[in-house]
Amino acid sequence: MKTYTAKPGEIEREWFLVDAEGKTLGRLATRIADTLRGKGKPAYTPHVDTGDFVVVVNAEKIAVTGSKLDTKIYYRHSGYPGGIKQRTLREQLERRPTEVLRKAVKGMLPKNKLAAAQIGKLKIYAGPDHPHAAQAPKPLELA
Repeated sequence: MKTYTAKPGEIEREWFLVDAEGKTLGRLATRIADTLRGKGKPAYTPHVDTGDFVVVVNAEKIAVTGSKLDTKIYYRHSGYPGGIKQRTLREQLERRPTEVLRKAVKGMLPKNKLAAAQIGKLKIYAGPDHPHAAQAPKPLELA
């Protein structure tokens, strides 16, 4: 038998819709990262972007367990001396709820050029509306 390797031109991409309301952050991010990478497909190839598009709605209503809302801290740096900023998860969810999920998913993708293509297929919206109705996204099973 020969080993099959997916080629970029012969990959069929699907669109999936995820409602994040009440879902746990890490468990949801894991499932989304696997879908973006294409891990559920028989033609999965690690060095080729075989993943699907994922549309996430209601990102502002995501759930976390324990006391993470006040103890988990997000850091960013401006590049200047003394330019480090920090926010708790509660503050970040109030200001930019989409970035919480985006950062969680990005940390689960490979650390190479392939990750940029994969994270580009992730569309996150804070509210229940999204502009991707024309793609007819199917609901993603979150077992």
